[in-house]
Amino acid sequence: LNPKVSAFQRRFVGEVRRCEEMEKTFTFLQQELRGAGRVLGPCPESPRAPLAREALRVQEQSEQLAQELREVTRNRASLRGRLQDLRQYLHVLREGQRFTSQPAPLGSPLRPRALSDRDPLLDPSLHQHLDRKINFVTGVIHPWRVSAFERLLWRACRGYLVASFVEMPEPMEDPATGESITWVIFLISYWGEQIGQKIRKISDCFHCHVYPYPESEAGRADTMSGLQSQIEDLSVVLEETEQYLAQVLDKVVLALPTWRVQVQKMKAIYLILNQCSFDVTEKCLIAEVWCPVRDLTQVQDALRQGSYKSGSSVECFVQRIPTSESPPTLIRTNKFTAGFQSIVDAYGVASYQEVNPGKAPPDPSHGPGLVGGALCDVVPVPPAAPYAIITFPFIFAVMFGDVGHGLLMFLFALWMVLYENSPSLRQGSNEIWQTFFEGRYLILLMGAFSIYTGFIYNECFSKATVIFPSAWSVATMANHSSWSSAYLATHPSLTLDPNVTGVFQGPYPFGIDPIWSLATNHLNFLNSFKMKMSVVLGIVHMGFGVLLGVFNHVHFHQWHRLVLELLPEMVFLLALFGYLVFLIFYKWVKFSAADSLLAPSILIHFIDMFLFTANAENLPLYRGQVPVQTVLVVLALASVPVLLLGTPLYLWCRQRAPRTAPPAVRLGAEQEPLLEGQEAGNSVNATKEDVESGGHGPDAEHLDFAEIFMHQAIHTIEYCLGCVSNTASYLRLWALSLAHAQLSEVLWSMVMRNGFVGLSYVGGVVLVPVFAAFAVLTVAILLVMEGLSAFLHALRLHWVEFQNKFYVGAGYKLCPFAFAPDTWE
Repeated sequence: LNPKVSAFQRRFVGEVRRCEEMEKTFTFLQQELRGAGRVLGPCPESPRAPLAREALRVQEQSEQLAQELREVTRNRASLRGRLQDLRQYLHVLREGQRFTSQPAPLGSPLRPRALSDRDPLLDPSLHQHLDRKINFVTGVIHPWRVSAFERLLWRACRGYLVASFVEMPEPMEDPATGESITWVIFLISYWGEQIGQKIRKISDCFHCHVYPYPESEAGRADTMSGLQSQIEDLSVVLEETEQYLAQVLDKVVLALPTWRVQVQKMKAIYLILNQCSFDVTEKCLIAEVWCPVRDLTQVQDALRQGSYKSGSSVECFVQRIPTSESPPTLIRTNKFTAGFQSIVDAYGVASYQEVNPGKAPPDPSHGPGLVGGALCDVVPVPPAAPYAIITFPFIFAVMFGDVGHGLLMFLFALWMVLYENSPSLRQGSNEIWQTFFEGRYLILLMGAFSIYTGFIYNECFSKATVIFPSAWSVATMANHSSWSSAYLATHPSLTLDPNVTGVFQGPYPFGIDPIWSLATNHLNFLNSFKMKMSVVLGIVHMGFGVLLGVFNHVHFHQWHRLVLELLPEMVFLLALFGYLVFLIFYKWVKFSAADSLLAPSILIHFIDMFLFTANAENLPLYRGQVPVQTVLVVLALASVPVLLLGTPLYLWCRQRAPRTAPPAVRLGAEQEPLLEGQEAGNSVNATKEDVESGGHGPDAEHLDFAEIFMHQAIHTIEYCLGCVSNTASYLRLWALSLAHAQLSEVLWSMVMRNGFVGLSYVGGVVLVPVFAAFAVLTVAILLVMEGLSAFLHALRLHWVEFQNKFYVGAGYKLCPFAFAPDTWE
């Protein structure tokens, strides 16, 4: 309500900054926990937003913990560095002692021995003959720099030195990177001060750790003993520091999850309060909100309770006001309907009070759709008659029909439903798994419907089930034919003639007769059946979508669209494609096996219908077929100009008609008519110009007929061409069902059948790996890949072929202010 006010000039900007400062502190604490290998768990409960005094306490305690962590971490780093430095010095002295040990006493016998890498660099017998003093430079260097260091020393000092390098016995941590490195100890002996200065400068350039090297052996022994005692003392101090740091981190782990949720809630509240405006006295906050009519009493109770707890002398109140803005859409869902509603919302959120494909049409008795200065109402769509909950799994099952595959899918979804409250299932980090889990009820219904259509197709892992005895009798055919032994030997395929009495005893009680799975022409039979079934289901589905538009026209009182749009659409669809469905059923009923050779082609009849001709070779299905088809095509063609020009001409005539009363803005089914000036004047966010002009410009009622006509022309072309293309699009039901059946049959014949070929115990041994391969391929190909393919095709049929007949989807969701637990994760 204060869009012109800068974000830095809002009332509660100081509180928001304080929350952000606390969030920075929390981020530092979390980084310290992550560095220590601690995992910050979720908040065990949902705490309330803290009051001002509690927020100060949280800020003080968090800053105190952060300060303690900084100090302890800094002290620990210093102790670790000092301890590592002492250990390196100790290793340097130990290794240097081996290079520069004292010679043996005079008079002792000299024993010849082989030279080794641990022998002193200088022959002890030469010490007394040297005129100059030998100096040493010792230290440690990174192993990657040893070769370059040694090469530069040799070139710079021209060989006036002796350098020895040896790896440290144990690896140590690099203070800069934190990596574990096996440092290299070097001992350089030289003559002369100038050479020594060069060596020290080169050591500094290579970031070597140089340590003093005592000249006498006794001094080196005293230094090593002193280093050993210092290392022991520092180890004790470091261990106590680590224990204290662990105690501080334990406090952080316990308090930080609750603090984060509290501060985030408090910050969210202040951000909302910053959007409110003040009244004239600047003592009362004013907010305009959307609120469902059903939840209005809860809002009032919450405001009353908040006034009581805060000790305010002025009680909060609610006032409903009208507006011309389009309200958001609220569709209440539960864990069962949420998956289906997400499919619809992916296409587009329903416009306000529009028919929702996943739910029932809006009920006008729920109250007016108002928007307001203090409170605005949102009328939710009531959850009855869930269309998509039934049609979507059924369309999927038509393409995925198999009893075995559907049962596996059903059991998998049933397991997720039964254990839906398990934390291990709910808190999975895998995004694909979360998608499956959220759609568990959708998968459950898809599996159940697939079992049903599998029984219709009589397929279970590509094999037919004999629930009822077959209606075809091979014995009767053999008794009435001359099948001799020689005839059977030369004819592997035998034809059953249904015209022979007793061979065909009537339709199978439920689904496809299992004998068709043994027939060589079963594909021809199933293709004809599934193709016509797909056309019938598609036209029924599209016709149902057109009829759903009735609820929109009636609810929004657009009576002219019932006659000028819906009626021509139904006439066009039924006169052409509804007639095609009639021809399919009529041919099924009229012709039997006896006269099947005389049955005409429906496809040729349908083509002749558009050409206004008759084919002498293709006999008519019934008497007077040509005149009936001519009338139907004329009706369909006549409905096109009505659909194209009806609505624009009606709106043009209505605008030109004289008016006897000022126009009223209708905002709901039960709302009293409001004059235009009332609407803007009641909003606290209205500007002076809005109040003076009544909230509308001089051309508010002007209609752009060019835009209306263009929109109607696009709709007409899209609908008429869409009826043809959409009907053909439903043939994907036939194609996907055929592909699924054939893949299942190939998988059985090429994999599982090989396990039954072997005899005796060999077949049993081979069957185990064969069944494992069959199970893996069934799940990977037929369940996952084919299931995803059928799901996507069912999704397309609902979005393009079904929903575009009535669904606009131009709304936006109601996003209420709430403290959802997922928001703070």
